[in-house]
Amino acid sequence: MIDFDDFEDFDEEEFDDSEKEDLDAHRKLPVFQKAEQIALITKALIDTIEDEKDELQVKGLMLENAFVLGAKIAGAEGADIYSIRIENAVIIKHHARELLAQTSLCKQLELCDLDYLQLLRSELEEFRKLFIQWVSTFDKSNDIEDEWGIFK
Repeated sequence: MIDFDDFEDFDEEEFDDSEKEDLDAHRKLPVFQKAEQIALITKALIDTIEDEKDELQVKGLMLENAFVLGAKIAGAEGADIYSIRIENAVIIKHHARELLAQTSLCKQLELCDLDYLQLLRSELEEFRKLFIQWVSTFDKSNDIEDEWGIFK
């Protein structure tokens, strides 16, 4: 069993300025910035959904999917190992597509204004285009052996 008390607190002051800049490099990526916009739009959209109408708990699912996008981009950039970056990319794609499907569900259930849904759908399409560009930058030669046998 893992004893979380054994782990030291993360202290950003232990890093010099160049290391801090490296930790935040992903924030400059257009795909990450778009993911942040999607998270904000999703948050604003779900705030308009009445709790009584949200019988399927769509609000929570949408928020989770929106916030995973940026987190996984940061994880992929921090790893800089091809197989880990691709794993994160697949997770990002899954959550973006789930979020897109949830906009259709919101429309079908008449949970919120169609203009908000269209805005989110448009932003997701922009994200998809940026995502394709970002994934094309992954270096296949920078990898490690996959002990799980997925990447050979």
